[in-house]
Amino acid sequence: MAYPRLLRPLLVISSLGPLCMAAYQAISNDRCDCYLTDGSSSNWFSNHKFFDFRERSDDVHVPAIIDSSTASSEASATNRYLQSDEWTDNWVLQSWDNAASLKSPQSDASVLMVHSPNNVYFDKNHDPNPDSSTFLNLRTARLKDFQSSCEFESTVHNYHFLSVRMYARTAGAPGAVTAMFTYKDAGNSTELTAVQESDLEVRTVDPTDRVQLTNQPSYTSQGEDEPDATRNATVPDGKHWTDWAVHRMDWNPDSTTWYINGVEVASISFQVPRDPSILIFNAWSDGGSWTGNMSVGTEAHLQVQWIELVYNTTGSAESRKPSKGRIPDHIETPKERAERREEKSCVNICRVDQTPEAGSPGPDGAASRMLSQIGDFGILFWASVLSMAMAFW
Repeated sequence: MAYPRLLRPLLVISSLGPLCMAAYQAISNDRCDCYLTDGSSSNWFSNHKFFDFRERSDDVHVPAIIDSSTASSEASATNRYLQSDEWTDNWVLQSWDNAASLKSPQSDASVLMVHSPNNVYFDKNHDPNPDSSTFLNLRTARLKDFQSSCEFESTVHNYHFLSVRMYARTAGAPGAVTAMFTYKDAGNSTELTAVQESDLEVRTVDPTDRVQLTNQPSYTSQGEDEPDATRNATVPDGKHWTDWAVHRMDWNPDSTTWYINGVEVASISFQVPRDPSILIFNAWSDGGSWTGNMSVGTEAHLQVQWIELVYNTTGSAESRKPSKGRIPDHIETPKERAERREEKSCVNICRVDQTPEAGSPGPDGAASRMLSQIGDFGILFWASVLSMAMAFW
């Protein structure tokens, strides 16, 4: 009969379905030996973290702005979550100010800027048809006598290459900067060569379809712009930094690459940071030429639904040891990658991109190794070949 013969291709395709679905099977971190990112800067990492701020209604509290610079810097965290181990084991709210730089000839800051824990808090998502109940809000506000700002940095000081994403947007008045960046403390050195920093910045003075992406420093010792160090990139697909988007930054040994909603917008191989660093998020202004000067009484906000990162570190404090071999703490060369896979030291490969649920890596095991070699197109190709062959049985 013809009907059984015609059904055979369908059976082949359906049998390959579980393999395709394996690409989107969420698994727990303890089953992942390593993590693989996608894109032109695709690489392997040994650790994964995810911070979810979307459903924290019990912690929603919008604090009033503190109008004293001293009281602002001495403020406590605004809710229980920001005092919990989950937060304090990973992040530190900052309370420093820029008083010293106001007197420095190297800075054109014109306003006292004070970081305050009071400016980091949870707020309700009031969007029409919101995709989250809440988000983490980073606020900066211009007061009469100072700029109230905020920043938090990682407790880990030895990130040595990473891929970090935040699902976020920026809103507010001109004259502020919101940012996600890696940073290496230069200590007491004043040499530009000591600066090591990769930035993703939104300047609210800029058009809403432009973001600034930089491997610092962006200027020479003569004070001239260094065009090879920075890109003023366009937000893809007609979007704006006021829209929710996945902002991703990949810091690798040979380049820093930035993506928005999975689309690569810039890659810079000039003066890539080379030493272990921290990770920082902030919202600020100092009245200088870079940020601009906010009008008194105005505010700007970095609103974040989640943060995800995969990373390597120096030393052993943050390194995991899979059962069949240790994942290197540095980014591997193609030769090292091939050798490690042959030795099966990374048995379960987990992906963090193109998964249906943020923060849920997948797939693992043999399916991930097969998919990383042949890709989805390969699966469809062989499905077609097998289907045609069986149609003539």
